[in-house]
Amino acid sequence: MSGEVEAGRIAPCSGHALELEAGDELVVIDPMGEQVSDLTAFAREDTAEYLSSGRSIDYASKLWLTTGDVLYSNRSRPMLTIVEDTCGRHDFTLTPCSKEMFEALYGENPGRPGCEGNLASALAPWGIGRDRIPVAFNIFMRVDFDPASGRVSVLPPLSRAGDFVRLRAEMPLVVAMTACSAGQSNNFSYKPIDWRVERRGATRAQVASPAGG
Repeated sequence: MSGEVEAGRIAPCSGHALELEAGDELVVIDPMGEQVSDLTAFAREDTAEYLSSGRSIDYASKLWLTTGDVLYSNRSRPMLTIVEDTCGRHDFTLTPCSKEMFEALYGENPGRPGCEGNLASALAPWGIGRDRIPVAFNIFMRVDFDPASGRVSVLPPLSRAGDFVRLRAEMPLVVAMTACSAGQSNNFSYKPIDWRVERRGATRAQVASPAGG
């Protein structure tokens, strides 16, 4: 597996899952701009260990995580490190959009599966269902908080075409990603998300520029 590079595209309003070894690097790319990708992860050795927003925000002592920050599991172990980030603004507080959310907030009847359903579908081969999908690391999602009232606002992403986040796996993982289905999160335009995995032993020279899609 050493030196391999894998890549793919997640179609709008869908999801994808893959396995990573410790040391592998996953690049999540916004090829067209203003498109969110919900990302979650589980320890391959025991999927009861999952990516935790609470632990990660607590240990970083900030809401907006970027280059150099570590994403921790519910057991306080490092799962992913952000090694490169060309956008710099992501969310780790709001839950993935869901069928019930589309019904309650968008008036859809019936609601679409949303990121929650798409993550669960992608993770089904590992026996991970809807009830086990945690708060995701919402790559490129822009959430603001009013300091006086605490009111939450979802604004258009700051990501431009070709922006990317590079994450290094710190343990063997199952990772799932989406091209987010929520209109407000993506400036009401549903677009794809690209991904690239640089396996252990690959050199940066072997990997095409993320902006290449």
